[in-house]
Amino acid sequence: MLEDELTVSIRINEKVAIIDLIGDVTTFAEEKINNAYQEVTKAGAQHILLNFRQNDYINSAGIAILIGIVTEVNRHNQKLAFSGLSQHFQKIFRMVGLAQYADIYQDDQEALEAINNAAAA
Repeated sequence: MLEDELTVSIRINEKVAIIDLIGDVTTFAEEKINNAYQEVTKAGAQHILLNFRQNDYINSAGIAILIGIVTEVNRHNQKLAFSGLSQHFQKIFRMVGLAQYADIYQDDQEALEAINNAAAA
């Protein structure tokens, strides 16, 4: 079933809300991603990490969903980061401008260290 192509889970690590995206980020993912974002925002998260470690596919509709998240993050004065993107998707994110609004890290550990160090500074 297409609606089940993405599983979204939330983890909290100190001051960072991590949203794990497992599966494909397509138009069917919009509700799940937006709900997770709203949940961590309501909980007061200022730093949000979207973890793509177990993600194989992001299409243009998925990119549009992420642009919507960037817009909301900016509106709420939050910080957004991406981790676990393949080299291919890192390039795509840079090409479409997502990297201008969120730092890209190799994995969630690298992201957490950078975010926590910046927050402590």
